[in-house]
Amino acid sequence: MREIDVKTIEDTVRGLFIKANKFLPRDLEALIRQACGDETESLPKCIMKDIAANLDSAALLDIPVCQDTGMAVVFFEIGQYVRLVGGSFEKAVNKGVSRAYTEGYLRASIVGDPLRRTNTGDNTPAIIHTRIVEGDKVHITAAPKGFGSENMSALKMLSPSASRDEIVAFVVSSVSDAGSNACPPMVIGVGIGGDFEHCAYLAKKALCRPVSVKNKDSFYRELEDELLSRINALQIGPQGFGGKTTALSVAVESAPTHIAGLPVSVNIGCHVTRHAEAII
Repeated sequence: MREIDVKTIEDTVRGLFIKANKFLPRDLEALIRQACGDETESLPKCIMKDIAANLDSAALLDIPVCQDTGMAVVFFEIGQYVRLVGGSFEKAVNKGVSRAYTEGYLRASIVGDPLRRTNTGDNTPAIIHTRIVEGDKVHITAAPKGFGSENMSALKMLSPSASRDEIVAFVVSSVSDAGSNACPPMVIGVGIGGDFEHCAYLAKKALCRPVSVKNKDSFYRELEDELLSRINALQIGPQGFGGKTTALSVAVESAPTHIAGLPVSVNIGCHVTRHAEAII
């Protein structure tokens, strides 16, 4: 049994949220810079260059890549041979988030109650997803999620007889409805299967997969390619002004489901779909 003090969790969470808000994953940044060359019309090309320049400026000035520094979503994979000591795990996670947003001068965007709307002042509490896995390590993924794109996400309980074409149509329609509101070019996470809430979890988790990594299953890998092609054919383009690059990447995650159902969820990420990870 390996002991890990929750203070280590706190410190790691703090560092990951500051990093994720200031630096995009390198493979996503590469797609953005590639899109600058892929666009042929002057306006979308200019917008993509501005987006790339924004990333450079954020790094140079040591500031977030977007003013919406997101709701703090954290995925934990905790090895079953780990014993967390030194206090409350959940309190440590939220302390790490609080320190990241106050010490890192990141915008606090969370209200403590959805109707009374009083800001908590430090971007807590976080959304915490925890899995117990084999081993003696803790894998942490910090994913600050902005709500311009989150608000445009969708979930639908399809009939189990729904065809592949119907699934594609729902995903493409969801992106079309999002339009410029999701700050395109977008990163699209799709969850298929599970139940109502697990399907949404899958779509959110899909956004944390590196954009350079495709689904290991060739069936779903082909679906990802088809969805990306169909979405870019919408020509919403960078920031909604038209062009070739409506989405930078599509990731599909699937899970077993009930014989009577086929849940499909679309979680939309903007061009700053951020995440950072560490293994303790």
